[in-house]
Amino acid sequence: MDADHARRHSQNRNREQRERIAAEAARIMAEQGVRDFHLAKHKAAERLGVGDEGALPRNSEIEAALKEYQRLFQADTQPRRLRQLRETAVEAMRFFAAFEPRLVGAVLEGTADEFSATCLHLYADDPRAVQHFLDEHRIPYDEQERRLRLSADTWAEYPVYLFTADDVAMDLTVLPRDSQRQPPLARVDGLPMRRASLNAVIELLKAEDARG
Repeated sequence: MDADHARRHSQNRNREQRERIAAEAARIMAEQGVRDFHLAKHKAAERLGVGDEGALPRNSEIEAALKEYQRLFQADTQPRRLRQLRETAVEAMRFFAAFEPRLVGAVLEGTADEFSATCLHLYADDPRAVQHFLDEHRIPYDEQERRLRLSADTWAEYPVYLFTADDVAMDLTVLPRDSQRQPPLARVDGLPMRRASLNAVIELLKAEDARG
């Protein structure tokens, strides 16, 4: 009985510690604009004096804590910014319609804030087609590369184009067209990344309006 009690006590203590770290990581993300879950959780653990890697929360726990933080402390500002980002996403997806855009990331998940970019996946067998499209429309951009996880042990790098439109940071990742059937894995939970088409984002906004 004593051993069972000690085990339950240890489990409760571990759970409480994970919750504390998740809450602190969420606060860091919301207030400092940290977008990396791994960095946020390690900053939180260091701040709370926790050195046990086994006590660190999962990314999904931090995401849940972030939503709760925004609900409690950013109830006015965060929903307004999220709405703006989703409306900008609709405009951008119409603009890039030839590349069959999909909305991904925090703007889709509902955790986007003043620090967030609107992230789209565009599809083209020749990634330079997107670059040429931006050049044709005289849109200044920065070009980078992003490493995405495709399966448990497979990664690939893809071109990314960054620019600003209507005070919103745009982040475009260009993937080959055949990758539409199998999305990359999300950093939050390792599952196939959620993506939304233009019509799905429009329906999302309509649902928001219906809720008032």
